[in-house]
Amino acid sequence: MKIAETIEQAFTSYLEKLGIAWWIEIVTAEPTCTYYFGPFMSAKEAECYKGGYLEDLESEGAQGFAVYIHRCQPTELTITNDLEFD
Repeated sequence: MKIAETIEQAFTSYLEKLGIAWWIEIVTAEPTCTYYFGPFMSAKEAECYKGGYLEDLESEGAQGFAVYIHRCQPTELTITNDLEFD
């Protein structure tokens, strides 16, 4: 791993611990889920990666996207909101 990559990862980890790292939040209508991707050093960096995550979710059959890029500290990376009945 290059030194620059190591420094970038360490800095991103530090931002995450402070709660000021940037995350991509994608909410899907079908299935009803919320996904978090990150952390990122900046909103601009997150914006660059957003398309790839949307493509992956589309290829898995997800539909109806709402995308938010913001600072947060998600406790779970995938939250399923579908109610399951036995």
